[in-house]
Amino acid sequence: MSPSPARIPVAPSYVRRVASAIGVALAITLAVPAPTPASAQRAAPATFADLAERLLPAVVNISTTQTVPQRGEGRGEPRGERGERGPELPQFPPGSPFEEFFRDFFERQGRNPNAPPRRATSLGSGFIIDAKEALVVTNNHVIDGADEINVILQDDTTIRATLVGRDPKTDLALLRITPPANRALTAVTFGDSDKSRVGDWVLAIGNPFGLGGTVTAGIISARARNIQQGPYDDFLQTDASINRGNSGGPMFNLDGEVVGINTAIFSPTGSSVGIGFAIPANLAKGVVAQLREFGRTRRGWLGVRIQGVSDEIAESLGLDRARGALVASVTASGPAAEAGIQPGDIVLAFNGRPVDTSARLPRIVAETAVDTRVPVQVWRKGRQLDMQVKVGELEAAEQQGLLASVPAEQQRTAPPVVEALGLKLSNLSAELRQQFDIGQDIKGVVVTEVTADSPAAGRGLRAGDVIVEVGQEAVANPADVQQKIRRAREQGRRSVLLLVDRQGDLRFVALNIPG
Repeated sequence: MSPSPARIPVAPSYVRRVASAIGVALAITLAVPAPTPASAQRAAPATFADLAERLLPAVVNISTTQTVPQRGEGRGEPRGERGERGPELPQFPPGSPFEEFFRDFFERQGRNPNAPPRRATSLGSGFIIDAKEALVVTNNHVIDGADEINVILQDDTTIRATLVGRDPKTDLALLRITPPANRALTAVTFGDSDKSRVGDWVLAIGNPFGLGGTVTAGIISARARNIQQGPYDDFLQTDASINRGNSGGPMFNLDGEVVGINTAIFSPTGSSVGIGFAIPANLAKGVVAQLREFGRTRRGWLGVRIQGVSDEIAESLGLDRARGALVASVTASGPAAEAGIQPGDIVLAFNGRPVDTSARLPRIVAETAVDTRVPVQVWRKGRQLDMQVKVGELEAAEQQGLLASVPAEQQRTAPPVVEALGLKLSNLSAELRQQFDIGQDIKGVVVTEVTADSPAAGRGLRAGDVIVEVGQEAVANPADVQQKIRRAREQGRRSVLLLVDRQGDLRFVALNIPG
């Protein structure tokens, strides 16, 4: 089983997180043909020394302390280093010799149930982005839960830091320090990470294993990595050697601009194996600007639930290829609803930026300024429509409960009426509504049974689902479903698109049409 990505650990804390990995063998020179003007590449530097000397003063070490319970604090609740519950201290009558024996055993194992809380220290990295205001960027997980945050400059000056704001969704935090009056700070700037290409040289500077001021070099190995660390994953992958304590440190291009913030590693051991991930600067810039201005994020919000567009869905809707984000449902009175966006629309572009995959749309919307009106291109029933939407605020929608999760569905069976594509269908009767807990406002055809190994079973349909539309046309009874599937087959389509309601959660499902 392959290891999963982990955020860079902040040494010497036991929280396992961060960075990436190989050193660069600079002693080997490869003989390559001279590039033509059309394909000229920037030559690798003979040394990184001048660049490192200029950048090192802007990179800081971050030390945090927090009060944590001893493992097993509280009688009968010993816990391991990662917070897991250990074996409980058996309960005996007061004065029992067994009580003293087991207490001694747990104390020898570091599990004293009566031990007082202890102070834990962790180390990470950061960098100064504004010398005048003394602002420092780092990872949120570096300072999360800290009672005290200290920033250590290159000359070992230690300064108490205050938290300006943090964003767990992108794992970013902004700090402010007050340096001595005679101490001038050095700041660095964000670059354009969209211009970074696979194969470009990068430098990583940080505080691995608490050593401080460590410079490593490598290349950008890949772009747009989704490692399931958050809703806006768009990581740059690098092989620059990064380890515990590099969390929050900068990744520079050869112009000395910050193109990434080292955040996670892929490693079976917790140490660098050559696969590290950095938050791209273009994502970080917007978040840092909001933290600086508001002390929190103010992300754009569209008010839709989306899903990916498969080849089958694209074909069934007449789209040239699988692209965009398919709108499964629209929040009532949300920005999308007010703009006229409907379930079944495919968002092809938002605010002038193409939506190549469904994962890209939330990032684009989040980066759009709240309350601005932007153009949206959607695909609806075989043609492209241009709309205007006024972007809402995600955080406000969360506070209002507009993003609440859908309750789990109930699975039961009922007598079939009609069968199509492995589905046994029935009209929505009062009995079936009660049996499957289907609301009175839901209209369509209920699935009462799904045949094993059928196209429907392969797409995850189950008893209790309600088919609302077939081929983007409403259905009222099982015969409607059969008729529309037959018509799609006659038109030579290889699949048919269903809009399915499951306990109030709408989603589109493309089913292959046999024959």
